[in-house]
Amino acid sequence: MKSFNHRKTVAFPSFPAYFFPACLSGFLLALAFPPVNFYPVAFLGMVPLLILLEKTDKKDRFFAGLFAGFCHYLALIHWFFTTMHTYGHLNSLVAISALILMCLYFALYFAFFALVLGFFDFNCLSMPLVAGGVWVLFEYIKSSIFSGFPWGNMGYSQYLNLFFVQAADITGVYGISFLIILINALAALVVINLKKDRKKVLISVIAIILVVTAVLSYGMIRIKTINRSIAGAPTRKIAVVQGNIRQDVKWDKNYVNETLNRYCFLSLKVSEKKPDLIAWPETALPFYYGASRALSDKVDACIRKAGTDFLIGSPALTLVDDRTEYYNRAYMFNRFSIETGKYDKVHLVPFGEYVPLGEYFSFLGKLTAQSGDFTRGASGTAPLKFGNTRVGVLICFEIIFPALSRDFVNKGADILLTITNDAWFGRSSAPEQNFSTAVFRAVENRRSLARAANTGISGFISPVGKIYEKSDIFVEAGLVHDLPILSQKTFYTKFGDIFAIFCCIAVMGGFVVNRVHNARQGN
Repeated sequence: MKSFNHRKTVAFPSFPAYFFPACLSGFLLALAFPPVNFYPVAFLGMVPLLILLEKTDKKDRFFAGLFAGFCHYLALIHWFFTTMHTYGHLNSLVAISALILMCLYFALYFAFFALVLGFFDFNCLSMPLVAGGVWVLFEYIKSSIFSGFPWGNMGYSQYLNLFFVQAADITGVYGISFLIILINALAALVVINLKKDRKKVLISVIAIILVVTAVLSYGMIRIKTINRSIAGAPTRKIAVVQGNIRQDVKWDKNYVNETLNRYCFLSLKVSEKKPDLIAWPETALPFYYGASRALSDKVDACIRKAGTDFLIGSPALTLVDDRTEYYNRAYMFNRFSIETGKYDKVHLVPFGEYVPLGEYFSFLGKLTAQSGDFTRGASGTAPLKFGNTRVGVLICFEIIFPALSRDFVNKGADILLTITNDAWFGRSSAPEQNFSTAVFRAVENRRSLARAANTGISGFISPVGKIYEKSDIFVEAGLVHDLPILSQKTFYTKFGDIFAIFCCIAVMGGFVVNRVHNARQGN
């Protein structure tokens, strides 16, 4: 890697014109995600920011990156205001402040990406590799620290680009993010050198063609191979039931019987197609199963009448040393309504399902007023069984964490099944953004995936990431599909985020070498 070439800083107009390219990049990148889903723009959306960074000093790079990140996340997660205001019961000012702070926090990763990238030569042919590695470094950190929040990782923008995402069975979603930034950086080199170095322009264009051709060729080969496996694989008929229970009535005691009646009606309707398993969403039961005998008996009667296995989301409680612990649980029942297994959610939502350091942040307790203050499940990622099939159950937020799905598959899961209550998001792009992450869990592990959501989106995804079928949001639905059972384990399933870890090590090593080189030259 060549050291950073110091150059005279180009004068720019004062704010806001100075930050226009950064703002443009932020909004362009957001267009690649739901609800717009114009995924090709992701491969060029970073170009304005990269060109800007090439011409600015360290301080301006940081703030340009911060501004780009803020615009990007403001466009991407604006629904956070509705969640906090409508369902978290925060007043408008506090909810807006929470959204702004959240966007600023995520924008810091853009800012540090821009800052660190500035220590390397922008006009060097190795810069695209460096840019991809630096991006993955900060994306991996964002996904890991403070409980992690990998929402909106760049690779997820390509969930509809089936040929391109197949490489995730090697690198995970981080590899797709790397490729997107790599192509952006190569495109930026083309623009930067258009009038001054035709050789670099030609090399950059050829590199783009080679990278895209290689990734798409791998994708076509893998899809063809996996589809052959699917054609000869056994199947399980899975049904998902979407009750469409509004969040404002979900925990209303006067609405409990209506909720049960709706789920039972939809379940009996899909049972006519003889599914092997019927799945209800996260906390579909608005009571503690087993604690209320009359209501629990009603659930049991519904299961026996349907005559098949059920997976049902429910809150649960346990007495431990004179204190009550609450769990976000999924119960597995056989056709005789006998409980055959349970899974307690292991990755809880901070400030949604529990308050970190609650003794210090007790004033935020009302964010969990409706969902309860849950305890982390102790059983780990052990698959549940129906018949001779093992299913990895992921509850809501857990689907965005690749390691959990990997653990389930490594422990023998034949199918991945995620249950969720996306009513918290209202009529926003959040349910589709959440759904998009499930495509990657299917591709990374080559497992069929089913999704049962209270208000949508429910559906089914193939091991190549193809969406077999999905529901609309805020409608009652009962979907049934034959899902293929594959048993192979991918490179990613076996080795996890080794690509992301390699990028982190390479970037940190390259940074040290670069600084030592500059120091020896007296820079």
